[in-house]
Amino acid sequence: MPFESYRSTKVAGLVGRQLAELIQHELQDPRLGLVTISDVNVSNDLSFADVYFTVLPDEKSNVAELVLSGASGFLRKELSSRISLRTIPKLRFHYDQTSDTGVRIANAIDRAIASDRANDDG
Repeated sequence: MPFESYRSTKVAGLVGRQLAELIQHELQDPRLGLVTISDVNVSNDLSFADVYFTVLPDEKSNVAELVLSGASGFLRKELSSRISLRTIPKLRFHYDQTSDTGVRIANAIDRAIASDRANDDG
């Protein structure tokens, strides 16, 4: 079992690097904005790849997810010419909300600190 886990991790890294290059150079859709692949998780049987991305501006996240999902067939075909695997995983795109969550938490901490300072002063 560890061999499969190691292999899926290795394939995930390869898929992520190739997808980033394909999206940047081959996918010419003005609706996308600046897309960054943040993580790729490949199932142990290599049948699915969950691709997590961020996009600037953040308002384009829903549109970018639709565009990338619509282009998944094209991207998968291009991956097959770049990666030597028996089958290329089916691509599932998800907007990575980690950075948004981090900003919200940092803002909440800043507000709590400011509130504590105001209570200490008064």
